[in-house]
Amino acid sequence: MSTTMTIRLETELKGRLDQLAEATRRSKSFLAAEAIRDFIELNEWQIQEIKDAVKEADGGDFAAEKDVRKTLRKWGVSAG
Repeated sequence: MSTTMTIRLETELKGRLDQLAEATRRSKSFLAAEAIRDFIELNEWQIQEIKDAVKEADGGDFAAEKDVRKTLRKWGVSAG
């Protein structure tokens, strides 16, 4: 099932979407729906990761200082 939604695009972005639709032989509607789906999935993932991290932090689940320093050294970063 699907529903219709109207959006406003900047003229330049609309032109780019038109070109992409033509080049990929896909409808603008299909490409827009795919872009929105990808955006939502990415943001949902990021928000869930943040919530999980806050829950761990609230529970006192932190990395030990020596582990943090070891990781920073591995990446060549000074711990200050």
